[in-house]
Amino acid sequence: MAAVATATAAAPYLALLGENDTDLKAYALKSINSVVDEFWSEIANNITEIEELYEDETFKDRKLAALVASKVYYNLGDYESAVKFALVADEQFNINEKSEYVETLISKAIDQYIKLNRNAFSNAHAEDIPKELTKIFERMLERSINEKELKLVIGLAIDAFRLDVVESIIKNELSSSDSEETSLNLINYTLSIATSVVDNTLFRTQILSSLVDIITINLKNPDYFTISKIIVNLNNHELATQLFTNLIKGQSGTNGRLIAYQVAFDLVNSASQELLNKTSLDLEETSTSSDSNEKVKNKIIRILSGVPTSDFDITFLQKNNNTDIQILNKSKTLLDGRNSIFHNAITFENAYLHAGTTDDSFFRSNLEWLGKATNWSKFSATAALGVIHKGNLSQGKKILQPYLPGTSGSHYTKGGSLYGLGLIFAGHGREIIDYLRQHVVENGGSAGTDEIDVILHGASLGVGVAGMGLANEEIYEELKVVLYSDSAISGEAAALSMGLIMLGSGNEDAQNDMFTYAEETQHENIIRGLAVGIALLNYGREEQADDIIEKLLAHQNGILRYGGAYTIALAYAGTGNNKAIQKLLHIAVSDSKDDVRRAAVIALGFVLIRDYQNVPRIVQLLSESHNPHVRYGTAMALGISCAGRGLAEAVEVLEPLTKDSVDFVRQGALMAMAMVLIQQNEKTSPKVKEVKELYATLISSKNQDGLTKFGAAMSQGIIDAGGRNVTIQVENSSTGALNTKAIVGLAVFTQFWYWYPFAHFLSLSFQSTSVIAVREDFKIPDFEILCHSKKQFFAYPPQLKEEEKQVFEKVKSAVLSTTVKAKARAKRSKKEKDEDEMDVDEKKSESAKPTDAGDSTVTQDKSETEDDEDTVVKYCKSPYKLSNMSRVLPNQLKYISFQKEDRFYPVRKFKGTNGVVVLADKQPEEPVKAIKTVRQLNNKDAPLPKPFQYEPEDD
Repeated sequence: MAAVATATAAAPYLALLGENDTDLKAYALKSINSVVDEFWSEIANNITEIEELYEDETFKDRKLAALVASKVYYNLGDYESAVKFALVADEQFNINEKSEYVETLISKAIDQYIKLNRNAFSNAHAEDIPKELTKIFERMLERSINEKELKLVIGLAIDAFRLDVVESIIKNELSSSDSEETSLNLINYTLSIATSVVDNTLFRTQILSSLVDIITINLKNPDYFTISKIIVNLNNHELATQLFTNLIKGQSGTNGRLIAYQVAFDLVNSASQELLNKTSLDLEETSTSSDSNEKVKNKIIRILSGVPTSDFDITFLQKNNNTDIQILNKSKTLLDGRNSIFHNAITFENAYLHAGTTDDSFFRSNLEWLGKATNWSKFSATAALGVIHKGNLSQGKKILQPYLPGTSGSHYTKGGSLYGLGLIFAGHGREIIDYLRQHVVENGGSAGTDEIDVILHGASLGVGVAGMGLANEEIYEELKVVLYSDSAISGEAAALSMGLIMLGSGNEDAQNDMFTYAEETQHENIIRGLAVGIALLNYGREEQADDIIEKLLAHQNGILRYGGAYTIALAYAGTGNNKAIQKLLHIAVSDSKDDVRRAAVIALGFVLIRDYQNVPRIVQLLSESHNPHVRYGTAMALGISCAGRGLAEAVEVLEPLTKDSVDFVRQGALMAMAMVLIQQNEKTSPKVKEVKELYATLISSKNQDGLTKFGAAMSQGIIDAGGRNVTIQVENSSTGALNTKAIVGLAVFTQFWYWYPFAHFLSLSFQSTSVIAVREDFKIPDFEILCHSKKQFFAYPPQLKEEEKQVFEKVKSAVLSTTVKAKARAKRSKKEKDEDEMDVDEKKSESAKPTDAGDSTVTQDKSETEDDEDTVVKYCKSPYKLSNMSRVLPNQLKYISFQKEDRFYPVRKFKGTNGVVVLADKQPEEPVKAIKTVRQLNNKDAPLPKPFQYEPEDD
C-alpha cells in the first residue's frame, strides 16, 4: 500500500486491469479507487474496461468496479451515470462517508427517486423504479432515523410520496415513548407540510385521512383540535359529524362539551358553508342518549349556524368603534356629490369605515348629500348598508325592509337592498337564502326590462354572496335561468353568482354550461361574469383545474383568457406553485390584451399569499414595466399578498407607484398601500402617518384627476376599516387554512375596475382583530387578560385634529406688536432675540408631540419608531391588562396570556389565536358579570333604527 501512497500516475494500475489474474485485477481496482479523485482524467480513458469488470458476474469485486466507474463519472460531471453505478455498487458505496462525492450522489439519487416515485403515483404506466434506487433512499432514511432527525425523514418521505414511511415513524414514536407530546408534534408537522407544501391533491387527501386514523385510533388522548384542522382541509362533513358525536358522548372527559364548542367556533371561522350546513343536518338526525347530551348537540348546531359568532363580532365592533368621522366628513366636503364617481367614492369609504359596526349615522346625517345619488350610485349606497350591518343577522332584514321590493322606492334602491341583504348574511345565509331566491325565481323569466334587470342584478348578487360555497344545484339552476335570458345587466350578476354558489366544487356540468354559454353570448359583461365564475368554481382545485385553465388561456377571446388568469389565481391560491407562477409571468409579458396582462400580475398575489415576504422581490421589475396595466397589477398583487402585514419592503415598491404618471396606477397603488398598512400605527410602521397625509392631500388637491381622488377616498376607508378594528386576513390563525371568504372577497373586489358595486365585496375579507372569550352558555364574562408589551405599540393611531392656526410665533408677534414691551424687546441684541426664538421653537415642538389614543403621551423618537415588534417585550417592565372583547392586533397575539389565578381559563391552551375562545369556569355556580351582545340588546330594549328615504319620487 506504500506504493499507492506515493503514486504519481494511475498508468501502472490501469495496466494491471488487462491481466488474466483476478487477484491482480482486484488489487488494481483497489489502488485505482484510492487515487481516482487525483487521476480521474487519466483513468477515464479506461472506463470501458472498468465497466466490463462490473458486467462480468464471475468477477468477485465487480461492485468495486462499479464504485470506481461511479467516481470517474462523478468527476466528469455525468451525475446520472455516476448515480447509476453507485447504486449497483451496493455496500461498496458507503452512505455514511463524509465526502463531497457521497453527499452529492445521495442528493442526486434521492432527487431521482422522488421524481420517479411521484410519477408512479400519478401514472399507472410509469417506468419501474430500480430496486437499488429504492434501497439507497431507504438506507438514507434509516440513517436519519438513527440520528433522530425524524422531521427530516418525514419531509423526505412526503416529498417522495411515501406515506407508509410517515405512518411508520409516527406509530413507532407512539409505541416507544411514554409521552404523546413528541408524536403530536410530528403529526402537526406532517399536517403543516401536507397543507402548505404538497402540490398533489390526491396524495394530500391520503396524508390527512391517515393522520385522522392515527389520532383517533393510536392516541390515548385524541387531539380534536388537530382533527378540526384536517376537517377544514378535507372539507369532510362526515368526519366533522363523527368528531362531534364522540365529543357529545363524553369520550374526552369532563371537558368534552367545551372542546366541542371550541371546535365548532373554529369551523365557523374557516370551514365552507357547505360543510357547516351538512354537518348541522347530520347532527339534527343524530339521536342522543340523554337530555344533557341533546342540549350539547343543539348548542353545537347553533354555533355552526354562525349566529353566535356574528353576534360576538358585531358586538365587538360596535363596542370598540373608533372611526374618525372627521376624515369622512372632510372627504365628503371636498368631493362633489353630484359627480357619480365621487359619490361612489364616499359611499365605499363610509361602508369600509363602518363595516360591521352597525353605525349608519353618516347616511342619516347627510340626507341631502345622499339625495344626489342617481341610478347605480343609489344602488351602491343602499348596498352599503349591508356592509355596515354585516353580521347583524337578527336585525338585517328589518333594517333593510324600507328599501326592499314591495316598497315605493326606486328599483335601484330595491336592487341595492337585496345585494346589501346578501352582504349582511355573507357566508351564513341559511336564514335569508330562500327570501333572496324568491326574487330570482319570480323575476328570472322577465329579465330584459330596466326595472326588472336592476332588481335581478341585486337579487342574484345577494343569493351568490349569502349562499357562497353551498354547492346547491337548485339555486344554480335558478340563476342559470336568469343567465339564459341573455340580458347584460342581470346576466353578469347571475353568472358570477353561479360561480359563488358552486365555489370550489369543480362541478363539471356547471363548468361546461358556463364555458359553452360564454362562447355563445355577445355580451362582454356576461362573458366576464362567466370567466370569473369559472375561476370561483375551481377555487383550491390546483392541478385538477389545469384542463380548464389551458382551455381558457388558449381561447381567442381576451375576456376568457382573463378568466384563465383568475382561475390560476384561485385554483392555486396560497400554494406558491412554481408552474403557476411561471405561467402567470409568461402571460404578464406576452399576452396581446392589457386586461389579461393586468389579471396575470394580480393573480401572482393570490398564488403567493403564504410566501408574501418574497412578493416585493418577485414583482420589483414588473413595477417598472412600461405597461401601466402591468404596474397596476403589481400594486394590487402586493396589496393582496401582503394585506395586513405592514411589510416595509412592499411599501417601498408601492411608494413610487403612488406618484406614477398614469392615474389608474396611482389609484391601485394608493389602495394597495392601505391594504398593506391596515391596522398599523407609527410604532409598527412609521410610514402610516405619511401615507394618511398623502390621501388627504390628494383628495383636497384641485389638480388631481378623478380616478386618483377616488382611490385616495377608498384607501381612507380601507386603512381605518371597521372602526379601526378589522384587518384583511387571508389565512386563518387557528386552523392554518386559507380564509376562503377573504380570498373570494378580494378576487371579486378587483372586478370593480369594470363595475363599481363589486367594491363592496372587499368587506368579506375584513376580520375582526379581537379575542372574545365566552363561557359555555355563550355569555361574555367581564374579566381581564394580560398583554406583555408596552401599550403604545398596539394603540389606535391618533384621530385627526383640526389644524391649529394659532401658532406660538404668531401669537407672540401679535401681542408684542401692540405693546410697549414689544417695542423694547425689538431693541434688544440679536443674541437675546435668537435665544427667545429658540425658546418658542421648543414650546412648539412640545405641543406637537402625538399622544396615544386615550392614554399617556407617546414620545416619537427615532429609536423607538424603528424598534422591531419582536423586541417589544424588553421595553416592558410589567404587562398591562385588557378587558375581554378588546381590540387585539395580530402582531399583539403573541404577547397575550390569561391570568393563572383568574376564575376563567381557555379550554384549549392559548397559543396566540384570535376570534372566539371558549372558557372553562372554576366557579360555575357563582354569578358572573357579562357583556351584553347586540342581539341580546335588540331582543330586549333597543328600538329599531328609523328608516330614512333619500331618493326623489321620480327616478
